[in-house]
Amino acid sequence: MVEPLLPPGGERRLLLHTCCAPCSGAMIEAMRKAGIELTIFFYNPNIHPRREYEIRKEENIRYARRHGITFFDGDYDSDAWFERVKGLEREPERGERCSRCFDLRFERSALFAHENGFRAFTSSLGFSRWKDLEQVNASGERAASRYPGLTYWTRNWRKGGGQQRGMEIAREEGFYRQEYCGCVYSLRDMRVRRAG
Repeated sequence: MVEPLLPPGGERRLLLHTCCAPCSGAMIEAMRKAGIELTIFFYNPNIHPRREYEIRKEENIRYARRHGITFFDGDYDSDAWFERVKGLEREPERGERCSRCFDLRFERSALFAHENGFRAFTSSLGFSRWKDLEQVNASGERAASRYPGLTYWTRNWRKGGGQQRGMEIAREEGFYRQEYCGCVYSLRDMRVRRAG
């Protein structure tokens, strides 16, 4: 039996924080099919370098436009990100640095949701198999708890063929496929792994 696609509280209007088009494509498709009114919020000050940030943002914008979805750019505030993760430069992927990174991004998303009358939001960050879904959801729930009546949707978008459909959409759309999470430290670690 397929899990019904119903946001918390039966909300039909949802804010979706996106990190990249490959991780959000299947989510967007499923929500549109379910009649959920989406707005995309792109706030990812962790992405390094700036050129990488712009490429990922433009792919999100292109897909949003193709489907008539409103898109908001949360701005590239890399100084705030570096300040938030200071002292955690050597933390492994899925460690405390990632939690602080998610917290920053979701705090800004939750504020945007609150200021714009959304009662529920979610993120494509949990879509990637490289992310710890529990860690992502915990950050989302912490951020939502700052505002009365706001809920973070913790659904596992990977299940029920979601991961496979995401890969299919990425191929169909010709999405840019990044080779690292996004931050300067994940880029460093990817280069170290490649050097072997």
